[in-house]
Amino acid sequence: MHNRLVAGVDCSTQSTKVMVVDVDKGEIKSSGRVEHDVFRSGSASETDPENWWNALAGALSQTGCCEQIEAISIAAQQLGIVTLDRAHRPLRRAILWDDTRSANMAEQLLDALGGPVNVTELIGTQPLAGFSVCSWAWLRSAEPKIAENTAFIRLPHDYLTERLTGNGITDRGDASGTGWWSSRKNKYVQEVLDHPLVGLKPSMLPKVLQPNEIAGKLNTNAADWTGLRVGIPVACGTGDNAAAALGLAVKPGIPVISLGTSGTAYMLSLKAPADISGQVFAHASASGEHLPLTCTLNATLAVDNIAEILSLDRDSVSDQTRVVVMPFLSGERLPNYPDARGSVVGIDHTTTPGEILLAAYEGVAFSLVQSIGVLHAHSSGIDSDAPIILVGGGAKGKVWQKTISRLSGRELVIPKSDELVAYGAAAQAAGILNNEAAVDVATRWNVSDGQRLAASAVDTEAIERNQYIRKGAHELNSRGYFINPQSRV
Repeated sequence: MHNRLVAGVDCSTQSTKVMVVDVDKGEIKSSGRVEHDVFRSGSASETDPENWWNALAGALSQTGCCEQIEAISIAAQQLGIVTLDRAHRPLRRAILWDDTRSANMAEQLLDALGGPVNVTELIGTQPLAGFSVCSWAWLRSAEPKIAENTAFIRLPHDYLTERLTGNGITDRGDASGTGWWSSRKNKYVQEVLDHPLVGLKPSMLPKVLQPNEIAGKLNTNAADWTGLRVGIPVACGTGDNAAAALGLAVKPGIPVISLGTSGTAYMLSLKAPADISGQVFAHASASGEHLPLTCTLNATLAVDNIAEILSLDRDSVSDQTRVVVMPFLSGERLPNYPDARGSVVGIDHTTTPGEILLAAYEGVAFSLVQSIGVLHAHSSGIDSDAPIILVGGGAKGKVWQKTISRLSGRELVIPKSDELVAYGAAAQAAGILNNEAAVDVATRWNVSDGQRLAASAVDTEAIERNQYIRKGAHELNSRGYFINPQSRV
């Protein structure tokens, strides 16, 4: 009997990765990866959607397994929007999740929709710069002709799934990050769609599928392009964080910190969050529950760039530091300072580059560790002694591990696989092939198993130092520079 193979796709900001997995054992049989072209200028961040489609075909070709793949699912970066004409062709480059040009529009939308309490009741999440609804509202204002000609709007995973099947669908996990769909109510929010700043018809948006639903069958054009067989089932797919949580088969209340270009912290919950402070996003899981989530725009990329500025290798940190770095190189979402710039506080004539670099790690880790406490307040099934599951590109980094450990005081689990987003997508593909719940597939594969690092003592000095400086982070001038820390003494 031959091994049955499925493909899980991770279309991230930087690349498209395809992982071919054995359905029964969860073993990776082959993989492929193609980089993306990302256009960044000032606060703009965009990619031509055709780049994703080309990358998908290229990555599939690299696997050498296209004829053997029996099902496929797409997971992708969230929030970004693809504007399509009536023929379903892109009208412009896709606006990505880390594009902060919509910061002012986010503020306008929050006010126009009745303020934090009302918006939290409407959609569960207060839209910030880069959210789909904010990027679309910005586009309507900045490029009205493009907006007028837009017949359909898709998220990155929706776009690729539609190219494979011809069907305009999305799922709860991805829809829940848009700002125009409510995970608590399981529906598009008409008050948001009808608002003059938004002006969307439901017909412009994809149908939202429930977990384990099939998106459709692979069509002839997609088969010709990708090398896959016509008619294989395509799962509904999801957003990257929901896919990673699915790949881990994470249990309710167990915190996960993901260290990638951006950093996220999330946990599975049986109840929908309702955070009027705007820190917690009301995302849905890919398995039917909720996935309260916080996000910092600056994680591994910011630290690597600071290391480059200092002419250091990323691991060349000092043993200790008294410096505080607010590594807001891309603006920030946690806290919500889209116009912020990075700041270094507390240097003197004896400060070494290694101390500044260590402080940069601490600046990112502080945001993510502190956010776990906020997530606890909006989640169910909490286990306050549970280890933190550390995932993403930075998870294997020793400095990242040590910094998260001493700022949290918790045991860490480092899963054996780095490709959790692709694993989550592969579990969806295996689920529709087996007529089995994707989370049951992921549980059987046991991808969350891995290295365990014992808890260390909490570094209260580092926490207090960062807390003190962050208290003044609201004192940002119009250009985003931190000013006058002494005003808080």
